[in-house]
Amino acid sequence: MVKKRYIWPLLQEYLSLFPAVGLIGPRQVGKTTLVKNLLLEKESIYLDLEKASDKAKLANAELFLKTHQNKTVILDEIQMMPELFTELRSLIDEKREAGRFILLGSASPDLIRKSADSLAGRIAYLELTPFHLGEVEADEIDKLWIRGGFPLSYLANSERGSRLWRENFIKTYIERDLGLLGLNTDPFLVERFWRMLAHAQGGLLVSENFARALGISRPTVNRYLEFLHGSFMVRLLQPYFPNVKKRLVASPKVYIRDSGLLHTLTGIDSYEDLINQLLVGNSWEGFVIEQICNVLGDPYEYYFYRTHQGAECDLLLVKSGKVKHAIEIKNTLSPKISKGFRISMQDTRAEKGAIICRITDSYPLEENIEAMGLWNFLENKKPTFSK
Repeated sequence: MVKKRYIWPLLQEYLSLFPAVGLIGPRQVGKTTLVKNLLLEKESIYLDLEKASDKAKLANAELFLKTHQNKTVILDEIQMMPELFTELRSLIDEKREAGRFILLGSASPDLIRKSADSLAGRIAYLELTPFHLGEVEADEIDKLWIRGGFPLSYLANSERGSRLWRENFIKTYIERDLGLLGLNTDPFLVERFWRMLAHAQGGLLVSENFARALGISRPTVNRYLEFLHGSFMVRLLQPYFPNVKKRLVASPKVYIRDSGLLHTLTGIDSYEDLINQLLVGNSWEGFVIEQICNVLGDPYEYYFYRTHQGAECDLLLVKSGKVKHAIEIKNTLSPKISKGFRISMQDTRAEKGAIICRITDSYPLEENIEAMGLWNFLENKKPTFSK
């Protein structure tokens, strides 16, 4: 069972404060469904910018939008017409009131490019992610891990149905969606690159290695990565640099954000397949990191820590320049504290430490370090999490 989408109350609040609200996130994540079910204060009009008929209505955008200036105008797939941002800026400046525009996009503001400057100070962005643990039942954590959080994958009637949806999503994304976002290149190369990233889950990103394996240039690899990252398929976790005199790893770590897509890209069809794969630990690590980032959100900055001497920490939660939590992620029922994790806590001056593993409760391992289940950790950090 799926609960109400976590972002709902915040989206309603933003619409009462800002002239334009951008709801961004990957395709098929439920943005349109969510917005169509909002309780808006005024009448709304919805335009899908992938439809030729709706795009034609905006041939004279100023005239059309002024005709509907007393309504909330919902523009879906806004990245298809980035030239609209300049027009929206003028209209907002003429009549600055909350809730005038809702912009839905399948790309980050940086990838859309023109939006960040054109609507600066007039728009607030929210990201709608695939389902996370705050939106499903506690006993369905393995289902969420295997299938991922895309609604049609998670809610499929069977494992086969879920897998077929993900296979089709990957195919459509490579052959169609990337081109619509502006990446016009060989789909076969992009698919190979994406699958290579999946097999490198949780590893350091070394662009030269991918370029050599694919027979392309490093700038081309970085361009592919820019689009996968900007369309919410890939997470780049940056290294943390405290003021210590040690040789630190400088490259980011790379993760396929949705665990279901990760499993499909690596040929894993079921839980039984996964637990017998070398990838299982890295899959669990990426799943935990994604759940924490999605549930806890903006109050924290997220990093990893690693030195060339062997000290390592999978995830740091940083707030106001201080490391609030250092996290080690283990696919085990019997967690132990490593020497490298203790050193990481000392180096980063972390206030607390946690070993997040496959247990369902929590207990202290030593002072300031606990063994915790993922659900327990999120419930502890976000008191409204389980409500």
